[in-house]
Amino acid sequence: MSILINKDTRLLVQGITGRDGGFHASKMKAYGTRVVGGTSPGKAGESVHDIPVFNTVRDAVRETGANTTVIFVPAPFAKDAMMEAADAGIGLIVCITEGIPTLDVVEAYRFIKSKGANLIGPNCPGLISPGKSLVGIMPSMIFREGSTGVISRSGTLTYEVVYNLTEQGMGQSTAVGVGGDPVVGLYYRELLEMFENDPDTDSIALIGEIGGDAEERAAEYIRDHVTKPVAVFIAGQQAPPGKQMGHAGAIITSGSGTAAEKIAAFEAVGVPVAKEPGEIPSLLKGRKKINRMI
Repeated sequence: MSILINKDTRLLVQGITGRDGGFHASKMKAYGTRVVGGTSPGKAGESVHDIPVFNTVRDAVRETGANTTVIFVPAPFAKDAMMEAADAGIGLIVCITEGIPTLDVVEAYRFIKSKGANLIGPNCPGLISPGKSLVGIMPSMIFREGSTGVISRSGTLTYEVVYNLTEQGMGQSTAVGVGGDPVVGLYYRELLEMFENDPDTDSIALIGEIGGDAEERAAEYIRDHVTKPVAVFIAGQQAPPGKQMGHAGAIITSGSGTAAEKIAAFEAVGVPVAKEPGEIPSLLKGRKKINRMI
């Protein structure tokens, strides 16, 4: 099993006629994802990599039954693209685009929630359920089918952790890159709940970074609701106050959001924190062993 996407996912690519949209549409299709269509206003009737192009999301949904979309349109148009998808009945919206104004994301996110849909991103690498479906820009060759769920704010650290998991024989059920902007869609709490309820996920790797208090709130949720083994890595442990680590959401302000505070929050609820990403597999294996003994 997996969360959010699977072999039945019917994917639409918004911005498919652009360079990035077309390139990654071909990669997702080659992986086995059911890429059923793309959109580009004024280009209906064309095709990209044998994927039909539609003028609007509503047209694409009506003709293809698409239930998921991935967005590659430029930042000035991304808010409208997200809202158009939700209005057309798409259930899962994955926005890869970076540089979207925060107020645009706030408006789009509220609209998406009002329609009962879910958002991943923006400014994220997407997600993958290995062997089933790839939605986004993740390098599929490092992933393997398995039972460890992965949640991450950092794209590159996702790949490092997954590479180490795969090398240690620990495949992944689903890996989700939530994005590094101040406002994003699905985050730790919601995804932890999904993995906790997924019968085929038996452990969870969580990758956080400095800035904000999402990791502290995740620790509280794990304490109260998660029974499966969890291991964590926090990026930015040597960052000075005020440092921005490439993500708009990774700014430490007013003495809060430091790596030390986040590490302390997880350790206080019994979740081991890796000193470096390569330690995640051994920490999870150790937690699994403890669970079996209990």
